[in-house]
Amino acid sequence: MFICACSDIGKMREINQDAYYYLDDEKLPIFIVADGMGGHKAGEIASNSSLRAVKEVYEKYKEKILNKEVEIAQFINESIKRANEEIRSEAEKEPSFKGMGTTLTMGIVFEKEIYIGHVGDSRAYLLRNKELVQITHDHSLVAELVRAGTITEEEAIVHPQKNIITRALGTDKEVEADIVTRELLEGDIILLCTDGLTNMVSNPRIKEIILNSSNLTDVCTVLANTANELGGIDNTTVMVLKVG
Repeated sequence: MFICACSDIGKMREINQDAYYYLDDEKLPIFIVADGMGGHKAGEIASNSSLRAVKEVYEKYKEKILNKEVEIAQFINESIKRANEEIRSEAEKEPSFKGMGTTLTMGIVFEKEIYIGHVGDSRAYLLRNKELVQITHDHSLVAELVRAGTITEEEAIVHPQKNIITRALGTDKEVEADIVTRELLEGDIILLCTDGLTNMVSNPRIKEIILNSSNLTDVCTVLANTANELGGIDNTTVMVLKVG
């Protein structure tokens, strides 16, 4: 499996509150993107705390998952719970961190299937047969309005409340993760990204950049640079995985 990733501060922010992690393990690869929110540096603390918590749970359960003693859904739920508790604990220690939170979209591949755990409005996409499909649902106000038929997808792009998310790690005592499973085929490409990319670059343009890139190693940088060229109003983190 090929994996590449990059994170860019963008053109408007003073600090990068995004974070990412991947482990290209032969038997159980894992990959995560997180987009922190909060006051000065608080979002950075939240996103990095979430990665640390997931890595700790991964190390605890890895062998049990491989031996099929622990279901991956259980692992994802435990990871999300631990990350949520870790962020809230950090916020209790430091008053300036109160209210901080983060999105988290994580993937794990096991026996030709990918399992996505998801909280917030960072996204996971699947590119197969030249078709790009979003496989996560945004936990955001405008996404809920679109799903309810109240506004159109075109209206959502310019909606004044497009940055309000309805689910995040650290903001509530309990948090529920969406878990999505897909069978993987040879040549499939998985894209994980924060909204710094998707608020700037349309899905058709994202697909075009991936398909027209002769070297996948450059895709992450090209996507982040494109977001900056179109305004770069937020941090942008991009991770690309190719099966085979």
